[in-house]
Amino acid sequence: MENDNRVKRSRGRPRAFNRAQQGGSVQSLDRAVAILKRVADADGLSLSEIASAMGQAPSTVYRVLITLQKHGIVEFEQDTQLWFVGLEAFRIGSTFLGRTSMVEQSRPVMQELMAATGETANLAIIDGGEVIFVSQVETHEPIRAFFRPGTRGPVHASGIGKALLAFLPRARVERIIRDNGLTAFTDKTIAEPARLGHEIAAIRARGWAVDDEERTAGMRCIAAPVFNAYGEAVAGISISGPSVRVAPDKDAWHGALVRDAAARITDAVGGRPPRPADD
Repeated sequence: MENDNRVKRSRGRPRAFNRAQQGGSVQSLDRAVAILKRVADADGLSLSEIASAMGQAPSTVYRVLITLQKHGIVEFEQDTQLWFVGLEAFRIGSTFLGRTSMVEQSRPVMQELMAATGETANLAIIDGGEVIFVSQVETHEPIRAFFRPGTRGPVHASGIGKALLAFLPRARVERIIRDNGLTAFTDKTIAEPARLGHEIAAIRARGWAVDDEERTAGMRCIAAPVFNAYGEAVAGISISGPSVRVAPDKDAWHGALVRDAAARITDAVGGRPPRPADD
């Protein structure tokens, strides 16, 4: 028998713990977390503003803030007399981001999306003027789309590519078009910058994109972007299949499902959708 040299680790909760006890919590810790969240939602708050928002006495809130400040979780700016989230809070949050994996977090969402639509679900990122497919959940249908991980595709002629272009800074979009061109792969490829600009605006407004046989005749795709913690579009999720199944009359339904799936992945990796100020 082989020796088991693994270090035994203590339990994550007491043996006497049971689910019926989950409602019990430490009141002071609840208060501290609630105050931290309130501070994080604003760009600087005074003590009276925090106390008013929390419905707590200023003296009580101040004791919590001083404790959080001691650990670097909040900071106090003397000149403005305002409280801000501290560097230690960022470090703690970064630990969560570091353990999340886009592919791992996307996998169950992609499986559910494939089951709901009956079509292949894809995950891809952008690299210059191309998208790179990094994961796929195949449909069981005999006729289906297939993109081996590492497969590259033109950014302007793919659903995920256009979904990402719609949320990239304008200067970067213009550079991609200038450096890579707009090759026409089929008679439906959008190969004119002005037309692509109109398409990008429409995608941004509704939150999802369509590849209408623009890369391969007979194949269609519906895609939506995934955002990181800074509201930047860093990946995209899509469904793809033959045009007879991924038909135009289903675009709104498919689009809503894909957009919801992208939002769930964004949330799972600690991301957020862009705010108007990010536009």
